Amino acid sequence: MPKEYGYLINGKWLKSENKREIKNPYNDEVVGVINIPDIDEAKKSIYHAQSAYEKFKESPSYLRSDTLRKIVEGINKRKEEFARILVLEGGKPLKTARVEVQRAMATFSIAAEEANRFSGGELLPLDLVPGADKRFGISRRFPLGVVMGISPFNFPLNLVAHKVAPAIASGNALILKPASQTPLSALMLGEVAIEAGLPEGLLNIIPLPGGQIEPVLQDERIKKISFTGSDLVGWELLSKHTKKKVTLELGGNAATIIDEDPPDLDFAASRNAWGAFYQAGQSCISVQRMYVHEKIFDKFLDKFVEETKKLKLGDPMLEDTDVGPVIDNHSAQRIMSGIEEALENGAQLLTGGKAEGKLIEPTVLTNVSDDMNVSCNEVFGPVVIVEPYKEFDKALQSVNNSRYGLQAAVFTKDMRKAFKAYNTIQTGGVIINDFPSFRVENMPYGGVKDSGVGREGIKYAIEDMTELKLMVINLDY
Repeated sequence: MPKEYGYLINGKWLKSENKREIKNPYNDEVVGVINIPDIDEAKKSIYHAQSAYEKFKESPSYLRSDTLRKIVEGINKRKEEFARILVLEGGKPLKTARVEVQRAMATFSIAAEEANRFSGGELLPLDLVPGADKRFGISRRFPLGVVMGISPFNFPLNLVAHKVAPAIASGNALILKPASQTPLSALMLGEVAIEAGLPEGLLNIIPLPGGQIEPVLQDERIKKISFTGSDLVGWELLSKHTKKKVTLELGGNAATIIDEDPPDLDFAASRNAWGAFYQAGQSCISVQRMYVHEKIFDKFLDKFVEETKKLKLGDPMLEDTDVGPVIDNHSAQRIMSGIEEALENGAQLLTGGKAEGKLIEPTVLTNVSDDMNVSCNEVFGPVVIVEPYKEFDKALQSVNNSRYGLQAAVFTKDMRKAFKAYNTIQTGGVIINDFPSFRVENMPYGGVKDSGVGREGIKYAIEDMTELKLMVINLDY
Protein backbone atom coordinates (compact mmCIF):
# COMPACT_ATOMS: atom_id res chain seq x y z
CA MET A 1 0.00 0.00 0.00
CA PRO A 2 1.45 3.41 -0.95
CA LYS A 3 2.75 5.56 1.89
CA GLU A 4 0.66 8.56 2.95
CA TYR A 5 2.58 11.79 3.56
CA GLY A 6 1.41 14.68 5.70
CA TYR A 7 2.35 18.30 5.13
CA LEU A 8 4.83 19.97 7.45
CA ILE A 9 4.01 23.06 9.53
CA ASN A 10 5.91 24.06 12.68
CA GLY A 11 7.66 20.72 12.96
CA LYS A 12 4.45 18.68 12.87
CA TRP A 13 3.13 16.40 10.16
CA LEU A 14 -0.50 17.25 9.53
CA LYS A 15 -3.29 15.66 7.51
CA SER A 16 -6.35 16.98 5.75
CA GLU A 17 -9.48 15.73 4.05
CA ASN A 18 -8.00 16.79 0.69
CA LYS A 19 -5.67 14.05 -0.50
CA ARG A 20 -4.04 13.40 -3.86
CA GLU A 21 -2.40 10.35 -5.36
CA ILE A 22 1.08 10.65 -6.83
CA LYS A 23 1.57 8.37 -9.82
CA ASN A 24 4.63 6.88 -11.47
CA PRO A 25 4.98 8.51 -14.92
CA TYR A 26 6.27 5.24 -16.35
CA ASN A 27 3.34 2.96 -15.51
CA ASP A 28 0.76 5.23 -13.79
CA GLU A 29 0.89 3.17 -10.58
CA VAL A 30 0.14 5.06 -7.36
CA VAL A 31 3.41 5.50 -5.44
CA GLY A 32 2.27 7.82 -2.67
CA VAL A 33 -0.60 9.84 -1.25
CA ILE A 34 -0.17 13.42 -0.08
CA ASN A 35 -2.31 15.61 2.15
CA ILE A 36 -3.02 19.09 0.79
CA PRO A 37 -3.71 21.90 3.26
CA ASP A 38 -6.47 24.40 2.66
CA ILE A 39 -5.46 28.03 2.20
CA ASP A 40 -6.15 29.03 5.81
CA GLU A 41 -4.00 26.18 7.03
CA ALA A 42 -1.25 27.02 4.55
CA LYS A 43 -1.23 30.63 5.75
CA LYS A 44 -0.52 29.41 9.28
CA SER A 45 2.91 28.34 8.03
CA ILE A 46 3.79 32.05 7.65
CA TYR A 47 3.13 32.76 11.33
CA HIS A 48 5.18 29.77 12.44
CA ALA A 49 7.99 30.57 9.99
CA GLN A 50 8.13 34.18 11.19
CA SER A 51 8.17 33.08 14.84
CA ALA A 52 10.92 30.56 14.16
CA TYR A 53 12.95 33.16 12.27
CA GLU A 54 12.80 35.60 15.20
CA LYS A 55 14.31 32.92 17.44
CA PHE A 56 16.80 31.61 14.87
CA LYS A 57 18.12 34.74 13.15
CA GLU A 58 20.90 35.35 15.68
CA SER A 59 21.85 31.71 16.13
CA PRO A 60 25.62 31.13 15.94
CA SER A 61 26.93 30.01 12.60
CA TYR A 62 28.41 26.81 14.00
CA LEU A 63 24.93 25.61 15.04
CA ARG A 64 23.54 26.27 11.56
CA SER A 65 26.53 24.51 10.05
CA ASP A 66 26.15 21.52 12.37
CA THR A 67 22.46 21.17 11.49
CA LEU A 68 23.24 21.24 7.77
CA ARG A 69 25.88 18.55 8.21
CA LYS A 70 23.39 16.39 10.10
CA ILE A 71 21.00 16.75 7.18
CA VAL A 72 23.77 15.46 4.90
CA GLU A 73 24.20 12.47 7.21
CA GLY A 74 20.46 11.86 7.20
CA ILE A 75 20.24 11.89 3.41
CA ASN A 76 23.22 9.57 3.20
CA LYS A 77 21.55 7.03 5.50
CA ARG A 78 18.51 6.95 3.22
CA LYS A 79 20.25 7.62 -0.10
CA GLU A 80 18.94 4.54 -1.90
CA GLU A 81 15.42 5.23 -0.63
CA PHE A 82 15.71 8.79 -1.92
CA ALA A 83 16.97 7.55 -5.30
CA ARG A 84 14.09 5.12 -5.68
CA ILE A 85 11.47 7.70 -4.74
CA LEU A 86 12.93 9.99 -7.42
CA VAL A 87 12.42 7.17 -9.93
CA LEU A 88 8.88 6.48 -8.76
CA GLU A 89 7.56 10.03 -8.58
CA GLY A 90 9.33 11.56 -11.57
CA GLY A 91 10.36 8.75 -13.91
CA LYS A 92 14.04 9.61 -13.48
CA PRO A 93 16.34 6.69 -14.42
CA LEU A 94 17.85 5.08 -11.34
CA LYS A 95 21.45 5.84 -12.33
CA THR A 96 20.72 9.56 -12.64
CA ALA A 97 18.51 9.55 -9.55
CA ARG A 98 21.51 8.37 -7.53
CA VAL A 99 23.55 11.24 -8.97
CA GLU A 100 20.87 13.71 -7.90
CA VAL A 101 20.97 12.38 -4.34
CA GLN A 102 24.75 12.83 -4.26
CA ARG A 103 24.35 16.36 -5.59
CA ALA A 104 21.79 17.19 -2.90
CA MET A 105 24.25 16.01 -0.27
CA ALA A 106 26.91 18.24 -1.83
CA THR A 107 24.49 21.18 -1.78
CA PHE A 108 23.96 20.84 1.96
CA SER A 109 27.68 20.23 2.58
CA ILE A 110 28.65 23.43 0.77
CA ALA A 111 25.95 25.32 2.67
CA ALA A 112 27.40 24.02 5.93
CA GLU A 113 30.77 25.50 4.96
CA GLU A 114 29.26 28.79 3.81
CA ALA A 115 27.33 29.13 7.07
CA ASN A 116 30.67 29.33 8.88
CA ARG A 117 32.50 31.69 6.55
CA PHE A 118 29.90 33.90 4.92
CA SER A 119 29.55 37.44 6.24
CA GLY A 120 29.16 39.43 3.06
CA GLY A 121 30.47 42.56 4.77
CA GLU A 122 33.56 44.70 5.19
CA LEU A 123 35.27 47.42 7.21
CA LEU A 124 34.96 50.75 5.39
CA PRO A 125 37.12 53.88 5.84
CA LEU A 126 34.76 56.85 5.68
CA ASP A 127 37.22 59.74 6.15
CA LEU A 128 37.32 60.42 2.42
CA VAL A 129 35.91 63.95 2.58
CA PRO A 130 36.23 66.84 5.05
CA GLY A 131 33.87 66.48 7.97
CA ALA A 132 34.12 62.69 8.09
CA ASP A 133 37.27 62.47 10.22
CA LYS A 134 37.54 59.54 12.62
CA ARG A 135 34.56 57.79 11.15
CA PHE A 136 34.44 54.30 9.76
CA GLY A 137 31.76 51.88 8.73
CA ILE A 138 31.03 48.23 9.31
CA SER A 139 28.78 46.39 6.88
CA ARG A 140 27.43 42.88 7.05
CA ARG A 141 24.54 40.92 5.65
CA PHE A 142 21.43 40.09 7.68
CA PRO A 143 18.79 37.42 6.91
CA LEU A 144 15.58 38.68 5.32
CA GLY A 145 13.14 36.61 7.36
CA VAL A 146 10.62 34.32 5.70
CA VAL A 147 11.56 32.97 2.26
CA MET A 148 9.13 31.17 -0.05
CA GLY A 149 10.72 28.46 -2.20
CA ILE A 150 8.83 27.10 -5.22
CA SER A 151 10.52 24.14 -6.90
CA PRO A 152 9.99 22.23 -10.19
CA PHE A 153 9.41 18.56 -10.96
CA ASN A 154 12.57 17.78 -12.90
CA PHE A 155 15.08 17.82 -10.02
CA PRO A 156 12.71 17.51 -7.08
CA LEU A 157 15.38 16.84 -4.46
CA ASN A 158 18.42 18.89 -5.45
CA LEU A 159 16.55 21.99 -6.56
CA VAL A 160 14.64 21.84 -3.28
CA ALA A 161 18.02 21.60 -1.55
CA HIS A 162 19.07 24.78 -3.36
CA LYS A 163 16.16 26.57 -1.63
CA VAL A 164 16.44 24.95 1.80
CA ALA A 165 20.21 24.86 2.36
CA PRO A 166 21.07 28.55 1.76
CA ALA A 167 18.00 29.63 3.74
CA ILE A 168 19.16 27.70 6.79
CA ALA A 169 22.79 28.73 6.31
CA SER A 170 21.86 32.42 6.30
CA GLY A 171 19.45 32.33 9.24
CA ASN A 172 16.15 32.54 7.36
CA ALA A 173 12.98 30.48 7.67
CA LEU A 174 11.62 28.75 4.57
CA ILE A 175 8.18 27.80 3.34
CA LEU A 176 8.51 25.29 0.51
CA LYS A 177 5.96 24.55 -2.18
CA PRO A 178 7.28 21.49 -4.02
CA ALA A 179 6.17 20.59 -7.53
CA SER A 180 2.69 19.06 -7.61
CA GLN A 181 3.89 16.09 -9.68
CA THR A 182 6.92 15.25 -7.51
CA PRO A 183 6.43 16.26 -3.85
CA LEU A 184 7.47 13.00 -2.19
CA SER A 185 11.25 13.52 -2.13
CA ALA A 186 10.75 17.01 -0.67
CA LEU A 187 8.55 15.60 2.09
CA MET A 188 11.19 12.94 2.78
CA LEU A 189 13.76 15.72 3.07
CA GLY A 190 11.49 17.34 5.64
CA GLU A 191 11.64 14.12 7.66
CA VAL A 192 15.42 14.19 7.51
CA ALA A 193 15.55 17.86 8.55
CA ILE A 194 13.40 17.21 11.63
CA GLU A 195 15.53 14.22 12.60
CA ALA A 196 18.61 16.43 12.20
CA GLY A 197 17.26 18.76 14.87
CA LEU A 198 16.19 21.68 12.71
CA PRO A 199 14.14 23.99 14.97
CA GLU A 200 10.37 23.83 14.55
CA GLY A 201 8.97 26.23 12.00
CA LEU A 202 12.20 26.90 10.12
CA LEU A 203 11.15 24.54 7.33
CA ASN A 204 7.49 24.25 6.39
CA ILE A 205 6.36 22.17 3.40
CA ILE A 206 2.95 22.86 1.88
CA PRO A 207 2.26 20.80 -1.28
CA LEU A 208 -0.37 23.12 -2.71
CA PRO A 209 -1.28 23.06 -6.41
CA GLY A 210 0.51 25.88 -8.20
CA GLY A 211 -2.65 27.85 -8.86
CA GLN A 212 -3.47 28.05 -5.16
CA ILE A 213 -0.23 29.53 -3.79
CA GLU A 214 -0.91 33.21 -4.62
CA PRO A 215 -2.90 34.06 -1.44
CA VAL A 216 0.06 32.81 0.59
CA LEU A 217 2.58 34.81 -1.44
CA GLN A 218 0.64 38.04 -0.90
CA ASP A 219 1.48 38.12 2.81
CA GLU A 220 3.90 40.95 3.63
CA ARG A 221 5.82 38.74 6.05
CA ILE A 222 7.22 36.81 3.09
CA LYS A 223 10.27 38.86 2.15
CA LYS A 224 11.66 36.79 -0.72
CA ILE A 225 10.43 34.35 -3.34
CA SER A 226 12.81 31.86 -4.94
CA PHE A 227 11.08 30.33 -7.95
CA THR A 228 12.29 27.68 -10.38
CA GLY A 229 9.89 26.80 -13.17
CA SER A 230 8.35 28.06 -16.39
CA ASP A 231 9.03 31.55 -17.72
CA LEU A 232 5.32 32.28 -18.12
CA VAL A 233 4.58 31.66 -14.44
CA GLY A 234 7.84 33.22 -13.24
CA TRP A 235 7.44 36.60 -14.92
CA GLU A 236 3.80 36.83 -13.85
CA LEU A 237 4.91 36.15 -10.29
CA LEU A 238 7.54 38.90 -10.47
CA SER A 239 5.01 41.41 -11.80
CA LYS A 240 2.69 40.74 -8.86
CA HIS A 241 5.32 40.97 -6.11
CA THR A 242 7.44 44.02 -6.89
CA LYS A 243 8.10 44.81 -3.23
CA LYS A 244 9.65 41.42 -2.48
CA LYS A 245 13.05 40.15 -3.50
CA VAL A 246 12.49 37.59 -6.25
CA THR A 247 14.85 35.10 -7.85
CA LEU A 248 13.66 33.45 -11.05
CA GLU A 249 15.33 30.38 -12.54
CA LEU A 250 13.37 29.81 -15.73
CA GLY A 251 13.58 28.11 -19.10
CA GLY A 252 16.14 27.85 -21.86
CA ASN A 253 16.98 26.38 -25.25
CA ALA A 254 20.67 25.83 -24.57
CA ALA A 255 23.07 25.83 -27.52
CA THR A 256 26.44 24.23 -28.24
CA ILE A 257 28.97 25.40 -30.83
CA ILE A 258 31.43 22.81 -32.18
CA ASP A 259 34.43 24.61 -33.69
CA GLU A 260 36.21 23.24 -36.76
CA ASP A 261 39.04 21.86 -34.62
CA PRO A 262 37.59 20.80 -31.26
CA PRO A 263 39.89 19.12 -28.70
CA ASP A 264 38.15 15.74 -29.04
CA LEU A 265 35.34 15.14 -31.51
CA ASP A 266 34.32 11.84 -29.92
CA PHE A 267 34.03 13.47 -26.51
CA ALA A 268 32.02 16.34 -27.97
CA ALA A 269 29.61 13.89 -29.62
CA SER A 270 29.09 11.66 -26.59
CA ARG A 271 28.93 14.48 -24.09
CA ASN A 272 26.36 16.49 -26.03
CA ALA A 273 24.26 13.39 -26.72
CA TRP A 274 24.06 12.84 -22.98
CA GLY A 275 23.42 16.55 -22.41
CA ALA A 276 20.53 16.50 -24.87
CA PHE A 277 18.77 13.41 -23.59
CA TYR A 278 19.52 12.86 -19.90
CA GLN A 279 16.41 13.53 -17.83
CA ALA A 280 14.50 12.91 -21.11
CA GLY A 281 15.53 16.43 -22.07
CA GLN A 282 13.51 17.87 -19.18
CA SER A 283 16.17 20.27 -18.01
CA CYS A 284 16.36 24.00 -18.67
CA ILE A 285 20.02 23.53 -19.67
CA SER A 286 19.64 20.36 -21.74
CA VAL A 287 21.27 20.67 -25.16
CA GLN A 288 18.56 21.76 -27.60
CA ARG A 289 20.50 23.50 -30.39
CA MET A 290 23.86 22.55 -31.88
CA TYR A 291 25.88 24.55 -34.40
CA VAL A 292 28.72 22.58 -35.99
CA HIS A 293 31.38 23.92 -38.36
CA GLU A 294 30.66 22.86 -41.93
CA LYS A 295 34.12 21.25 -42.34
CA ILE A 296 33.35 18.62 -39.70
CA PHE A 297 29.55 18.67 -39.85
CA ASP A 298 28.99 15.30 -41.54
CA LYS A 299 31.64 13.55 -39.47
CA PHE A 300 30.33 14.96 -36.22
CA LEU A 301 26.73 14.23 -37.14
CA ASP A 302 27.51 10.56 -37.78
CA LYS A 303 29.19 10.27 -34.39
CA PHE A 304 26.44 12.20 -32.62
CA VAL A 305 23.63 10.07 -34.08
CA GLU A 306 25.61 6.94 -33.23
CA GLU A 307 25.96 8.08 -29.60
CA THR A 308 22.27 8.93 -29.47
CA LYS A 309 21.28 5.47 -30.67
CA LYS A 310 23.32 3.91 -27.84
CA LEU A 311 21.05 5.44 -25.22
CA LYS A 312 18.56 2.97 -23.76
CA LEU A 313 14.95 4.12 -23.45
CA GLY A 314 12.67 2.32 -21.02
CA ASP A 315 11.83 1.40 -17.44
CA PRO A 316 13.58 3.97 -15.24
CA MET A 317 13.96 1.51 -12.38
CA LEU A 318 16.33 -0.67 -14.43
CA GLU A 319 20.03 -0.09 -13.81
CA ASP A 320 20.91 0.26 -17.50
CA THR A 321 18.14 2.67 -18.55
CA ASP A 322 19.44 6.03 -19.77
CA VAL A 323 16.22 7.78 -20.78
CA GLY A 324 12.88 7.41 -19.02
CA PRO A 325 9.44 8.88 -19.63
CA VAL A 326 8.51 12.53 -19.74
CA ILE A 327 6.47 13.69 -16.79
CA ASP A 328 2.92 13.43 -18.17
CA ASN A 329 0.77 12.86 -21.24
CA HIS A 330 0.29 16.56 -21.91
CA SER A 331 4.07 17.02 -22.12
CA ALA A 332 4.41 14.03 -24.43
CA GLN A 333 1.73 15.37 -26.77
CA ARG A 334 3.30 18.84 -26.80
CA ILE A 335 6.77 17.46 -27.60
CA MET A 336 5.51 15.19 -30.37
CA SER A 337 3.52 18.07 -31.87
CA GLY A 338 6.72 20.10 -32.05
CA ILE A 339 8.53 17.27 -33.84
CA GLU A 340 5.66 16.78 -36.30
CA GLU A 341 5.47 20.52 -37.01
CA ALA A 342 9.19 20.62 -37.80
CA LEU A 343 8.97 17.63 -40.15
CA GLU A 344 5.94 19.09 -41.93
CA ASN A 345 7.94 22.26 -42.58
CA GLY A 346 11.04 20.65 -44.06
CA ALA A 347 13.12 19.41 -41.14
CA GLN A 348 15.01 16.15 -41.61
CA LEU A 349 14.72 13.38 -39.02
CA LEU A 350 18.04 11.62 -38.35
CA THR A 351 16.94 9.33 -35.53
CA GLY A 352 14.05 8.96 -33.11
CA GLY A 353 10.79 10.78 -33.68
CA LYS A 354 8.50 8.09 -32.26
CA ALA A 355 6.73 7.74 -28.95
CA GLU A 356 4.98 5.06 -26.94
CA GLY A 357 2.92 6.86 -24.36
CA LYS A 358 5.27 9.03 -22.32
CA LEU A 359 8.38 7.28 -23.63
CA ILE A 360 9.73 9.45 -26.45
CA GLU A 361 12.70 8.29 -28.50
CA PRO A 362 15.76 10.57 -28.37
CA THR A 363 15.21 12.65 -31.49
CA VAL A 364 17.78 14.40 -33.70
CA LEU A 365 16.65 16.87 -36.36
CA THR A 366 18.48 18.94 -38.96
CA ASN A 367 17.46 21.45 -41.63
CA VAL A 368 15.49 23.28 -38.95
CA SER A 369 14.72 26.98 -39.38
CA ASP A 370 15.03 29.43 -36.50
CA ASP A 371 11.29 30.08 -36.35
CA MET A 372 10.31 26.45 -35.74
CA ASN A 373 9.15 25.68 -32.22
CA VAL A 374 11.85 23.05 -31.71
CA SER A 375 14.42 25.82 -32.18
CA CYS A 376 13.01 29.10 -30.88
CA ASN A 377 11.02 27.79 -27.91
CA GLU A 378 11.96 25.52 -25.05
CA VAL A 379 11.14 21.92 -25.98
CA PHE A 380 11.77 20.47 -22.50
CA GLY A 381 11.93 17.03 -24.03
CA PRO A 382 14.33 14.63 -25.79
CA VAL A 383 14.77 16.67 -28.98
CA VAL A 384 17.90 18.35 -30.37
CA ILE A 385 18.58 20.19 -33.63
CA VAL A 386 21.98 20.14 -35.37
CA GLU A 387 22.89 22.73 -38.00
CA PRO A 388 26.11 23.64 -39.89
CA TYR A 389 27.81 27.03 -39.83
CA LYS A 390 30.63 28.58 -41.85
CA GLU A 391 31.83 31.53 -39.75
CA PHE A 392 32.29 31.55 -35.98
CA ASP A 393 30.66 34.97 -35.67
CA LYS A 394 27.55 33.62 -37.41
CA ALA A 395 27.42 30.74 -34.93
CA LEU A 396 27.56 33.22 -32.06
CA GLN A 397 24.70 35.15 -33.65
CA SER A 398 22.68 31.94 -33.92
CA VAL A 399 23.20 31.19 -30.24
CA ASN A 400 22.06 34.70 -29.32
CA ASN A 401 19.04 34.49 -31.62
CA SER A 402 16.90 33.35 -28.72
CA ARG A 403 14.66 34.93 -26.12
CA TYR A 404 16.43 32.75 -23.56
CA GLY A 405 19.88 33.11 -22.04
CA LEU A 406 20.72 30.50 -19.42
CA GLN A 407 23.86 28.60 -20.48
CA ALA A 408 25.72 27.84 -23.71
CA ALA A 409 28.79 25.82 -24.65
CA VAL A 410 31.70 26.07 -27.09
CA PHE A 411 34.06 23.23 -27.99
CA THR A 412 37.32 24.73 -29.29
CA LYS A 413 41.11 24.67 -28.89
CA ASP A 414 41.31 28.36 -29.72
CA MET A 415 41.21 30.39 -26.50
CA ARG A 416 40.67 33.58 -28.48
CA LYS A 417 37.41 32.11 -29.72
CA ALA A 418 36.61 30.89 -26.22
CA PHE A 419 36.96 34.38 -24.77
CA LYS A 420 35.13 35.92 -27.70
CA ALA A 421 32.25 33.56 -26.98
CA TYR A 422 32.41 34.45 -23.29
CA ASN A 423 32.24 38.15 -24.12
CA THR A 424 29.58 37.81 -26.83
CA ILE A 425 27.10 35.10 -25.89
CA GLN A 426 24.11 36.47 -23.99
CA THR A 427 23.74 33.88 -21.26
CA GLY A 428 24.37 33.58 -17.54
CA GLY A 429 27.12 31.04 -18.16
CA VAL A 430 29.39 29.95 -21.02
CA ILE A 431 30.94 26.49 -20.76
CA ILE A 432 34.14 25.80 -22.70
CA ASN A 433 34.81 22.23 -23.86
CA ASP A 434 31.89 20.71 -22.01
CA PHE A 435 28.15 20.69 -22.58
CA PRO A 436 25.89 23.59 -21.53
CA SER A 437 24.18 21.21 -19.10
CA PHE A 438 27.19 21.38 -16.76
CA ARG A 439 26.31 22.55 -13.27
CA VAL A 440 27.89 22.06 -9.87
CA GLU A 441 26.45 23.34 -6.64
CA ASN A 442 28.88 26.16 -5.78
CA MET A 443 28.92 27.95 -9.13
CA PRO A 444 26.75 31.01 -9.85
CA TYR A 445 23.81 29.73 -11.85
CA GLY A 446 21.10 31.77 -13.50
CA GLY A 447 20.05 33.42 -16.70
CA VAL A 448 19.38 36.63 -18.59
CA LYS A 449 16.60 37.64 -20.98
CA ASP A 450 13.58 35.34 -20.51
CA SER A 451 15.66 32.83 -18.53
CA GLY A 452 15.33 34.72 -15.27
CA VAL A 453 16.85 37.11 -12.76
CA GLY A 454 19.22 36.49 -9.86
CA ARG A 455 21.62 33.64 -9.22
CA GLU A 456 21.63 30.37 -7.35
CA GLY A 457 24.70 28.47 -6.18
CA ILE A 458 24.96 28.46 -2.39
CA LYS A 459 27.10 31.57 -1.85
CA TYR A 460 25.07 33.58 -4.36
CA ALA A 461 21.73 32.34 -3.05
CA ILE A 462 22.78 33.41 0.45
CA GLU A 463 23.49 36.89 -0.89
CA ASP A 464 20.00 37.00 -2.40
CA MET A 465 18.47 35.80 0.88
CA THR A 466 20.18 38.52 2.92
CA GLU A 467 20.26 42.31 3.07
CA LEU A 468 23.38 44.46 3.36
CA LYS A 469 23.27 46.73 6.41
CA LEU A 470 25.71 49.45 7.42
CA MET A 471 26.77 50.78 10.82
CA VAL A 472 28.71 54.08 10.92
CA ILE A 473 30.89 54.77 13.97
CA ASN A 474 32.03 58.28 14.88
CA LEU A 475 35.08 58.44 17.17
CA ASP A 476 35.29 62.23 16.96
CA TYR A 477 33.16 63.19 19.93
